[in-house]
Amino acid sequence: MTDGPWLVVGLGNPGPQYAGNRHNVGQMVLDELARRTGASFGGKGGGVLSRRPQAAVAEARLGTLPGGVPGPRVILAKPTTYMNVSGGPVAALAKYYDVPVERVVMVHDELDIPFADVRLKRGGGEGGHNGLRDTTKALGSKDYVRVRVGVGRPPGRMDPADFVLRDFAKPELKDLPWLVDAAADAVEAVVVEGLEKAQLRFHTKA
Repeated sequence: MTDGPWLVVGLGNPGPQYAGNRHNVGQMVLDELARRTGASFGGKGGGVLSRRPQAAVAEARLGTLPGGVPGPRVILAKPTTYMNVSGGPVAALAKYYDVPVERVVMVHDELDIPFADVRLKRGGGEGGHNGLRDTTKALGSKDYVRVRVGVGRPPGRMDPADFVLRDFAKPELKDLPWLVDAAADAVEAVVVEGLEKAQLRFHTKA
């Protein structure tokens, strides 16, 4: 699992007004990964990706290999575009860093998973998630890894679009740090151990 970098992308919307939204939990996970590795995000643009920065990017080594060797090289990225046009920055970063689609990891909110659960898969449908849909279109493939961070279903008849654009409820906030930490662990497991081993760990109830 050591040859070539990985691209790990946290989906969300830009701006402080969205920072605490359920839709931005992917970017919360990226902030935790940056904290763990001591990396800091900077703009990536100026002709590399476009005329204007399209993502905040940090480079790091994630996890530890046998013998204490630093883990694989990862490019941590938070698109600075809105969620429904995330694909352009993801595809541009993958091209610039020469990352094949199999090594692209998308971290995102998932309505179809209970709050505080984390699930992993490669490929499949986008489940109505606009950020994933645009990423699939831009990459020309669905065969990237998804770290699906459960935010649960909206109550009653609330529109799912409204639900994900709201902050986590007060009862959820006490468990949110645990959820973000678990999702960061899942990313690290995928990169260091591979998807199948990571799935065994995160899909098996203790």
